[in-house]
Amino acid sequence: MTTASPSASHKRPFGQNYAFVVAGAIFLALLSAAGLRAAPGVLILPLEKAFHWDRASISLAAGVGIFLYGLTGPFAAALMQSFGLRKTVTLALVMMSISTGLSALMTASWHYVATWGVLTGISSGAVAMVLGATVVNRWFVARRGVMLGLLSASTATGSLIFLPGMAVIAEHGGWKPVVLTVSIVCLVLAPLMWLLIPERPSDVGLRPYGAPDDYVAPAPLSGGSALSYAFGALGRAAKTRTFWLLFLGFFICGLTTNGLVGVHMIAFCGDRGLPEVRAAGLLALMGLFDLVGTTASGWLTDRYDSRKLLFVYYSLRGLSLIYLPFSDFSVVSLSAFAVFYGLDWLATVPPTVRLASEAFGERDGPIVFGWIAAGHQLGAATAAIGAGVIRAQQGQYVEAFIIAGTAGLVAGVASLMVRRAVPKPVMA
Repeated sequence: MTTASPSASHKRPFGQNYAFVVAGAIFLALLSAAGLRAAPGVLILPLEKAFHWDRASISLAAGVGIFLYGLTGPFAAALMQSFGLRKTVTLALVMMSISTGLSALMTASWHYVATWGVLTGISSGAVAMVLGATVVNRWFVARRGVMLGLLSASTATGSLIFLPGMAVIAEHGGWKPVVLTVSIVCLVLAPLMWLLIPERPSDVGLRPYGAPDDYVAPAPLSGGSALSYAFGALGRAAKTRTFWLLFLGFFICGLTTNGLVGVHMIAFCGDRGLPEVRAAGLLALMGLFDLVGTTASGWLTDRYDSRKLLFVYYSLRGLSLIYLPFSDFSVVSLSAFAVFYGLDWLATVPPTVRLASEAFGERDGPIVFGWIAAGHQLGAATAAIGAGVIRAQQGQYVEAFIIAGTAGLVAGVASLMVRRAVPKPVMA
């Protein structure tokens, strides 16, 4: 590929390795969105105390936010290709800051739904898994699996960094300092993204990391075609069995992770007598091990059949969720669950992206994955709302965890039914 020589002001250090700087910046952006999406789990008990809202009403905001977070994904992926990746990410972080900041003024439950449900759902949806897939496809040819695993792990790492601190803030200052903290973090990151992220490698005279000399990047979309291309990619993908099996798997992935455990785990532990800060620490431990597990999953995805990896991940996750309500909730059993479950939290992302890219190509792949990720968040929203309703009606979470665990076993079997396309050879 022939690239124009960039001006001195646009040159970046580290040569082809600048791709890792871009990946690091995106990791921070994904980290902030993860912290934002994890915050409702910390806010459940403080909001109950402050406003006397019931669990189902509070869970509604989390469910709406998670759903819109996922639904925004495919449009955000197309928007990044037409409007621009750097502009999209920066604007999304500004919107995240404004919407969470406005929630500090809320006095009614619908205010919570409007800010943490609608506004943060749409804005954080542009800083989600599709962002990682887009950046990896654009900036890397070699080591895509590992880099995608690392970026995917940032979702759980956001919980690792933010949850214990937010729990301490909520315990001592209530809900309002929590939302203001999230707002400030997003605001600080917005200009950093603008400074560190070039639109494309060619804009700074580079090729993607590991690309051969004759590499030619896909042509960017025109500005007016993002919406039509998002639906066009969906239309093409929806004709295949691969899309629907991956969509089902990711629906169940969301159902069993951030929708159920991410939103309700702290409250579930509270029902069993565990303090909020200790429960948040449990989620943080999951986040720590997810960083290891998802990065390792990226390494495995570069080497083994993605379908078999998904079967193992989903099946083990399902069994662990069925086990949890019947454990003794001791420090030992909960720690073991946190380690085991954490290793598997988002390990499904690298093999799913790999299968989508192989089946739908480098250009359609990230957008199709955006639609698959929408299924993830639809499943998460279902669990966030459904588990809240089950808890309100039954007075316990046992049924919710058994349903989610059984669904995990179904997803494992469905993954083996995916027809794997033969990938084109890639220069390492």
